[in-house]
Amino acid sequence: MLISWNTTQACNISCLHCYRDAGDCLRDELTTEEGKRLLDDAFACGFRIFVFSGGEPLLRPDLLELIAYARSIGLRPVLGTNGILLTPQKVAELKQAGLAAAGISVDSVSPERHDWFRQSAGAWAATVEGMRVCREAGLPFQVHTTVMDWNEAEVLDITDKAIEWGAAAHHIFFLVPTGRGDNIKDRSLPTTQQEILLSNILEKQRQVSIELKPTCAPQFMRIASQKEIPMRFSKGCIAGTAYCVILPNGDLQPCPYFPLKAGNVREGGFAKLWRESPLFLELRTTKLGGACGACGYQDICGGCRARAWHASSGDYMAEDPSCIFSGN
Repeated sequence: MLISWNTTQACNISCLHCYRDAGDCLRDELTTEEGKRLLDDAFACGFRIFVFSGGEPLLRPDLLELIAYARSIGLRPVLGTNGILLTPQKVAELKQAGLAAAGISVDSVSPERHDWFRQSAGAWAATVEGMRVCREAGLPFQVHTTVMDWNEAEVLDITDKAIEWGAAAHHIFFLVPTGRGDNIKDRSLPTTQQEILLSNILEKQRQVSIELKPTCAPQFMRIASQKEIPMRFSKGCIAGTAYCVILPNGDLQPCPYFPLKAGNVREGGFAKLWRESPLFLELRTTKLGGACGACGYQDICGGCRARAWHASSGDYMAEDPSCIFSGN
């Protein structure tokens, strides 16, 4: 079970695809004490991996205190960051607080292309330096890449660079048009190209020792099954079933790309919402529609519920239009 908290809306850069449309800190972001109650509730509900993300979580003043508290109650705290602010002092502080690992975003092997996408000159160099600092400090990290038509051909080259940089894994995110990402939705990979890339990623997995995981493309589990490639994951899409996200103001969603509110943790607490929200209960018990309900892989794939919601004008149990089985 995995949970993510967008700890702040504040960010030091302005990425073209940001699902949070991050930039400035919000006035009503959860306080330190509210954050600690969230951590307690998450542990009580069976979550063990807790992701601190954003915006840019390193801009939150109490982040170290929250990480230390998460570790003290038995959670495994991890960080999702653009990597620019990972100085030697900051990494040392994160390790001291008990951070287990970091996910660091790199979207191109080309500094210029990465900086363009991240809308920040020098971002690539600072991020690569941040990974070097993590490696030398002994803080495990993985590389996160958002794939679109402009960097599709680079994905496996980024895997090779991730190995060179010392990453433990390369997680490849397929664009879901949410937040600022909606402005570039035409850059998403067509269904056939996505299928080919997923196949290539899984073939690459046979050749490398680090973990490769497609994200927001749950059909990778079907392809892995067809290729008889063992995966440690039980299901492709776990939104609302074994995963959820809390927004900076406490709103609870099944995933960051699925902007449907299950409630707010300030109103009754996270545990009650996680266990009793009608949205989550439906995601856990209702039969999937269309091709997702008939393909035979629903137990290990599940189809992207966010894409289903976007494509069907609100039916999150509909078929995932990005899968070749959908006929799109």
